[in-house]
Amino acid sequence: MTVRRALPLLAATALLLAGCAGQPPHDPPAGPQLPPVGFQLDYQLGGAYDPPNDVDVVVRDRAAASVDHLYSVCYVNGFQTQPGELDVWPDELLLRDDEGEPVIDPDWPDEVILDTRKADEIAKIVGPWVRDCASDGFDAVEFDNLDTYTRTDGALTRDDALDLATLLVDTAHDVGLAAGQKNAAEDASLLRSRAGFDFAVVEECAAYEECSAYTEVYGDHVLAIEYTDNLPRPWDEVCADPETPASVVLRDRDLVTPDDPAYVFETCG
Repeated sequence: MTVRRALPLLAATALLLAGCAGQPPHDPPAGPQLPPVGFQLDYQLGGAYDPPNDVDVVVRDRAAASVDHLYSVCYVNGFQTQPGELDVWPDELLLRDDEGEPVIDPDWPDEVILDTRKADEIAKIVGPWVRDCASDGFDAVEFDNLDTYTRTDGALTRDDALDLATLLVDTAHDVGLAAGQKNAAEDASLLRSRAGFDFAVVEECAAYEECSAYTEVYGDHVLAIEYTDNLPRPWDEVCADPETPASVVLRDRDLVTPDDPAYVFETCG
């Protein structure tokens, strides 16, 4: 009985394989798609606008719309409060000093550092933002301020950051988004291996001579932004440097829109 039932199955399988001869194999199941390698990048956190014609990858704030025909990366500030959004956060999730005052990022006086020792509770707030990025048509998400713990005089640790990062990356992957590490060169290897990041979005790696810290971990899947006010050498030399990631853009510091006289946008193409 077993043999008589197996023969038709084998015959059917053989016919199916014969019919597929010469056809390419099926793609693997859909999952997060990484940014295209070496394509032109625009970084639009200061305001959304129509990208230049040669741009293939665009990064925008989570409050902005994705771009249908481009690979779109959604910016999420996952480790400290976004300007103007302090009231989103319960008091108990804000890091506080010995006097009970919220700890403000010294480089960003309108952003309060989140207490990443409470990763689960923070993820409950940030997670819906990530899911919104997916439903809004973005292809990936970048999480900013992964290295906030370095600015807390030891109150927060690298492990705290990794715990939260892992939760956020898992959320991104669950909704089909690739997850981008933002800066934090010294932690790139751990963020990749322990938190599961897929690619990196990096600022001023040429200026600080740390591009290889990212490319050694993520290969060509690095999106780089340099700024005009801290360019270490002429732009054409930055472009010619083999250490510079293939997808790199030169922007003005405030990332203004093209109608602003301060707007700068240059690529190496």
